[in-house]
Amino acid sequence: MTVRVLLADDQTLVREAFAMLVESAPDMEVVGQAATGRQAVELVRARRADLVVMDIRMPDLDGIEATRLIAADDDLAGVKVLVLTTYDTDENIVEALRAGASGFLVKDTRPAELLDAIRTVAAGEALLSPGPTARLIERFLRSPAAAPVTAGPDCLSDREREVLTLVARGLNNTEIAETLGLSPLTAKTHVSRTMGKLGARDRAQLVVVAYESGLVAPGAG
Repeated sequence: MTVRVLLADDQTLVREAFAMLVESAPDMEVVGQAATGRQAVELVRARRADLVVMDIRMPDLDGIEATRLIAADDDLAGVKVLVLTTYDTDENIVEALRAGASGFLVKDTRPAELLDAIRTVAAGEALLSPGPTARLIERFLRSPAAAPVTAGPDCLSDREREVLTLVARGLNNTEIAETLGLSPLTAKTHVSRTMGKLGARDRAQLVVVAYESGLVAPGAG
């Protein structure tokens, strides 16, 4: 299946470079480019993109608000957002994940990693760069300004709580299965049920819930 990609960045050279790279992959196509967050939202609706590579800092409407609008639109329920960040200097990444982003990319990521990231997030299989993501999330969620938890793990079974903890620590389904002595299919089922009970769109939001609820403590390995 071809992944339909929309590129949103206010820098023309960045968009064009990403476009050439994405178009070089046989399983992807660029269906639009946006220079502002508002254009991104409009083009996602018009072009029916599967995934948006979204810069955070853009004029008119930033990437966080654009992500929030996309995530709140029932007609765009299957659209994934992969946020661009400067990583250790961009403190908006947690808000982007809360808004509904499925993961993040560092802007200087290698070309092959970008393509792999698009495939991974489009498939909904795993949170991109789980180790760095978890460290970044814990850095900001332990601050007093962190938003209160709106959905916690109390509704989960003991097994599902174990699965949530492992997701938050960056394990994929295969690694979760090996850790808990389960089949990969069973691990995947537990992850899906956990997402359903918590109302999470994807694994990125599971990580946020795990840290906000205190199930995984900052600094936990």
